Amino acid sequence: MNPDVDLTVPTPGPHVLRDRLLALDSRLFEFAAEQHWPGAERVLPRLSRSANHGVLWFTAAAALTVSRTPRARRAAARGIASLSLASLTINTLGKRTVRRPRPVLDPVPLVRQLKRQPITTSFPSGHSASAAAFALGVALESPAWGAVVAPVAFSVAMSRIYTGVHFPSDVLAGAALGAGAAFAVRGMVPTRAQIVPPARPRAEVPALPDGEGLVMVANTASGSADRVRALRDTLSRAEIVECAPADVPAELEKAAARAVVLGVCGGDGTVNAAAETALRHGLPLAVLPGGTLNHFAYDLGVEGVRDLSRAVQDGEGMRVDVGRFVCGDRRGIFLNTCSLGVYPELVRERERWSHRIGGWPAGVLAALRVLRADRHPLEAEFRGRAHPLWLLFAGNGTYHRMGLAPGRRLDLADGRLDVRIVHGGRRPALRLLAAAVAGPLTRSPAHAAVQVGRLHLAGVAPGTLLAYDGEVTGVQGEVTLEKLPGALSVYRPLPAN
Repeated sequence: MNPDVDLTVPTPGPHVLRDRLLALDSRLFEFAAEQHWPGAERVLPRLSRSANHGVLWFTAAAALTVSRTPRARRAAARGIASLSLASLTINTLGKRTVRRPRPVLDPVPLVRQLKRQPITTSFPSGHSASAAAFALGVALESPAWGAVVAPVAFSVAMSRIYTGVHFPSDVLAGAALGAGAAFAVRGMVPTRAQIVPPARPRAEVPALPDGEGLVMVANTASGSADRVRALRDTLSRAEIVECAPADVPAELEKAAARAVVLGVCGGDGTVNAAAETALRHGLPLAVLPGGTLNHFAYDLGVEGVRDLSRAVQDGEGMRVDVGRFVCGDRRGIFLNTCSLGVYPELVRERERWSHRIGGWPAGVLAALRVLRADRHPLEAEFRGRAHPLWLLFAGNGTYHRMGLAPGRRLDLADGRLDVRIVHGGRRPALRLLAAAVAGPLTRSPAHAAVQVGRLHLAGVAPGTLLAYDGEVTGVQGEVTLEKLPGALSVYRPLPAN
């Protein structure tokens, strides 16, 4: 007996339109049962079983993840999120709202029937909802991978009619619900294509059809060998210099002396060093993301070899702002963020342990040690009173949040420093979390935010740490943070392409 079908509920009275639709649905089901589907007997029942509990889609997501491309990983995550929302909706609302019994299996050949028949109600089809949600979720992030997954998803949906466990309307309704779940997830977490910044102001950069004149310095520690090889295949006459992290600054200087375009492949710290070299030599910069986070490259709209190669070959670029910090004779630039307080101390603590226990464990240990400290790393004076601070953050450009997605910059040439502070007090972890949640707000009990073109700090205590694009240095006395508007020319494909 089907536990989700309450036999004590009275049968609904006659309804002309509904009865006609149900009769049509039954005739379509019987028609499908009578048809011979070449080659389907060995494939569709097994495919239908493999999709039980989402196993097929979790396996597909794992396969996408190991492909090691950022877009494929995001597509896998979006597909699973869409599937989860669709399954939750089906199981909590769909099947318990419309208690439709499963089709009678008499017209279905025995060879097609599943060995274990489902015991839940028929409308809507959970398998179809999961298939549509996963496939569309993947396609919204990566159309190429979506085209690969779509035929499998369609086959899973059709297998539910073929094996006799669903009426056609169940499958259509499930697919519609799954598609709705994928679009709902996109509304909460926009795809990267929705938030690509505008390519303005345009920069006059040389077009290098075969890469001649491009000297690319690649940090071997970033694990970017695959991307460097792909770049060689695309830009055959580009010069590639692979080196260890300690040799990156020297190799960048040598490359700048003979390059028409300076290229860099590595994480944000390596890109920072290349940008500083490009600025001093007046060269355009070509950035190939090769690190873990790649904030600058992704905000720029360059995700991989294809994007960068197209921009270099066609001579497409833009000018971006550069942030600069000055403390006495010490100065440096930042393309992403600059901060004082908890974060620089966390970075320093993580570096102490990462070579012993690995990056992620070291990050967790560093957070525990820093956030349990009793002292506040910063103090600010306002109207004659000292105010303790946990963090002062300055972003090179305004960071926006869209839905539940982490903050991203929509314009890399807006002329602004996005300054945010986290007030001092007890329980720093909760305050930092509250400040992150309240990110879109200008002010909250935990934090304050303002956009300025220049920020001057005085009375910075000796030994205070400043982090810029993942690197750490010590500062004291007076520190100035400012913008260099449109100072750097970088390659990026234009949105129209």
